[in-house]
Amino acid sequence: MAPAADRDGYWGSTTSTLDWCEENYSVTWYIAEFWNTVSNLIMIIPPMFGAIQSVRDGLEKRYIASYLALTVVGMGSWCFHMTLKYEMQLLDELPMIYSCCIFVYCMFECFKIKNSVNYHLLFTLVLFSLIVTTVYLKVKEPIFHQVMYGMLVFTLVLRSIYIVTWVYPWLRGLGYTSLGIFLLGFLFWNIDNIFCDSLRNFRKKVPPIIGITTQFHAWWHILTGLGSYLHILFSLYTRTLYLRYRPKVKFLFGIWPVILFEPLRKH
Repeated sequence: MAPAADRDGYWGSTTSTLDWCEENYSVTWYIAEFWNTVSNLIMIIPPMFGAIQSVRDGLEKRYIASYLALTVVGMGSWCFHMTLKYEMQLLDELPMIYSCCIFVYCMFECFKIKNSVNYHLLFTLVLFSLIVTTVYLKVKEPIFHQVMYGMLVFTLVLRSIYIVTWVYPWLRGLGYTSLGIFLLGFLFWNIDNIFCDSLRNFRKKVPPIIGITTQFHAWWHILTGLGSYLHILFSLYTRTLYLRYRPKVKFLFGIWPVILFEPLRKH
């Protein structure tokens, strides 16, 4: 049963197996969870530009796929939180698995010759994705999805720590910033789940502008979107260093990080 603060809206009754702490249809009749929806823009727009730039720079297709996969996650999450429909929930959660598999492939192939393909790793990750998809469609248990996603993220964390500890120690700043931002988002995700009743009661007593700041699932989107984007930069930085390019992280408009590089000149 939906909490009393929730309202009916354009998309009808909720069919998803999850309904987050944000009050449903409280901002507009057309969007179930407004702030949880619009916060996905950080996972949609910047990675699209990243993918376009990667094509222009002639980067390996797996990095283009990484950016596009993050965009797909953002779009799926937008559709899920806008509608709270089960089909849209799958469009959010399953791409989270697929995108992480792409990230894992990139991280474990950083130190290979250019345009090489590791068919064994590729087969393993595709098989893992198929198994997770099949089981999740069968059991419809969100905890199963969360555990599988957590396993992939943990794998990425271990690989990143290995790289900044033993291979490129000067990348610790970028690597640990990505990890720290992602973990802060995970903290907010837990706060939103555990203290939902208290947060809803608090929002009833304060002005809306203050209540917005307590939409911690929206903060989860913002922080994990930024953390994932920075992870792609970290992976790409590692790869281009190995290929003897000269990568540099620049800030677009002094705010948003992008990676620029040029081939090492031959003398």
